[in-house]
Amino acid sequence: MGKKVALITGITGQDGSYLAEFLLEQGYRVFGMVRRASVDKFERISHLMDKIELVQGDLLDQFSLISVLKETKPQEVYNLAAQSFVPTSWAQPVLTSEFTAIGVTKLLESIRLVDRSIRFYQASSSEMYGKVRETPQTELTPFYPRSPYGVSKVYGHYITVNYRESYGLFAVSGILFNHESPRRGLEFVTRKVTDGVARIKLGMAKDIKLGNLDAKRDWGFAGDYVKAMWLMLQQPKPDDYVIATGKTHSVRELVQVAFNHAGMDWEKYVKVDSAFMRPAEVDLLVGDASKADRVLGWKPRVSFEEMICMMVDSDIKRLSC
Repeated sequence: MGKKVALITGITGQDGSYLAEFLLEQGYRVFGMVRRASVDKFERISHLMDKIELVQGDLLDQFSLISVLKETKPQEVYNLAAQSFVPTSWAQPVLTSEFTAIGVTKLLESIRLVDRSIRFYQASSSEMYGKVRETPQTELTPFYPRSPYGVSKVYGHYITVNYRESYGLFAVSGILFNHESPRRGLEFVTRKVTDGVARIKLGMAKDIKLGNLDAKRDWGFAGDYVKAMWLMLQQPKPDDYVIATGKTHSVRELVQVAFNHAGMDWEKYVKVDSAFMRPAEVDLLVGDASKADRVLGWKPRVSFEEMICMMVDSDIKRLSC
């Protein structure tokens, strides 16, 4: 019997790159679906280009999805592709819903048509909880999304449940809380802070402008979280799981850890700018991953402080070159 085959949409993103590394370590043949673009953005997977295989496809084009599935013949599909930056979802709500909601339907429908034995992972998000109904949030907590992104993710989540229950597909959703790394995009607050700290430390910038310092999140390390995705698809029965650390930290704490690691006083450099406030804020997200612990045997390994220090060190090294 040959290698197991996995197809990852969104392979050029933070999670896609870590998942590709993990699956290669497990002996998989890994295909990554990428959109046709005039400028290729492969920096996160540049070190993997001789080990993975890229195929062209688009979540907005169902015919391309069917072709990709027929060409690659995967046993597992990980749908990580989305318009994933929350503030952009207000500026581009229709595009966000097309990729993050309707794109999930097109991929599930393509699996239903091509090969119903494919195991499917959908990247759900803690942003679906939004204005939270209970703390901490579990798999049974009602959703109350507070952004076009969160609303789109709720659709993607429930259409995955629907295909599982309607057609018997092995389709699961991982409700992942915030997960970061040195590969996080510069537009996300954790990376904006660690990149800003590095620039100030190296004399390349004088301050960082941020929004709500009191917003609290459950932040974990992306490298830990991709293992949970894989574990979900190895179970005898499909189900949905919250993946989180169970610990909450404010943006202010994030700033303090990052500046302290670089030996600086954050209050001298951080400025609050109303331009970075969300139209509808999500104040507190913290997940209960006890089901993932109990069923999958999954626990986070890298602490919040370790992760932020790792990101600061990485940005200082990158900008020093």
